[in-house]
Amino acid sequence: MKLSDFVFDYPKSLIAKYPASPRDSARMMVLHRDTGQIEHRRVHDLPEFYGSGDILIVNDTKVFPARLFGNKEKTGARIEVFLLRELNSESRLWDVIVDPARKIRIGNKLYFENGLVAEVIDNTTSRGRTIRFVFEGSNDELYERIDEIGQTPLPPYIKRKVEESDRERYQTIFAENRGAVAAPTAGLHFTSELVQRLKSVGVDIVPVTLHVGLGTFRPVEVEDLTKHRMDSENYFISKATAERVNEALRSPTANVTAVGTTVVRAVESSLSASNTLKGDSGWTDKFIYPPYEFAITERLLTNFHMPKSTLLMLVAAFAGYDLLKQAYDVAVREKYRLFSFGDAMLIL
Repeated sequence: MKLSDFVFDYPKSLIAKYPASPRDSARMMVLHRDTGQIEHRRVHDLPEFYGSGDILIVNDTKVFPARLFGNKEKTGARIEVFLLRELNSESRLWDVIVDPARKIRIGNKLYFENGLVAEVIDNTTSRGRTIRFVFEGSNDELYERIDEIGQTPLPPYIKRKVEESDRERYQTIFAENRGAVAAPTAGLHFTSELVQRLKSVGVDIVPVTLHVGLGTFRPVEVEDLTKHRMDSENYFISKATAERVNEALRSPTANVTAVGTTVVRAVESSLSASNTLKGDSGWTDKFIYPPYEFAITERLLTNFHMPKSTLLMLVAAFAGYDLLKQAYDVAVREKYRLFSFGDAMLIL
């Protein structure tokens, strides 16, 4: 398939600027791959599609306030520093994106409002830099400083000011392991009440961790999809999660649902020789697009994704291109809310 196959038109008014309230009141389009049927439901209807022994795999990554604003030494020029990933906790090294990049060179120091200081030590790309925080405290104390001054890294297509409440809005109830600069958005639909209702019908909810990077918003720019290279993201899958998922895969009645594309990338990147899920950790740059044979994922709960995005391509590989194209046409016609804070799609 080609990049031009993943273009669709939508009115900008459908981009959700805030999540549904309560979260599980969001609309949920249900796609039946076997029949092609499309249903219009709500996320709080999820328990109707599940039973005893079914598994939901969620991403327990935690978003941190990755967007910082500081000033360059001597000139005082205002600089935005977007923290991408921690490279070395002992050395305080981070990969970052700076803006405006033309003003930031190796050796420059950046000063932040709470006394935090960083030094630029390398150029990685035209906008990318490696910085070292000049800080004597523990790593937890450094994160506390970052939390004090950082802004929630809302996606660039959400055209509004960041609000203090976004720290909670842009976080799933499963968030435990700090390290993401973007939320695993399918998980944003869950409430504690919905989790309890799912558990009451016998559903097990198990975690994996994949720290979502800024590359999740980067559109594919090459017509030949085989030439696109994904940004690497760090993942962790426990042996307990792997064992429970594999037990469900062996069952003739249980279903394994990935809650979000990040979960799909994690579990499809960690396969044993027998094509079962392996407890493991590492980095994945796996790019899933049609055609693709899924080893672990049997159902998928996801959001609606941007044109030309790797997320849209992954969902097309799972749902089937023609059915997904039809579903997106219906979503636009029926005014579903789109993207990170938008509505959901359950693919059976």
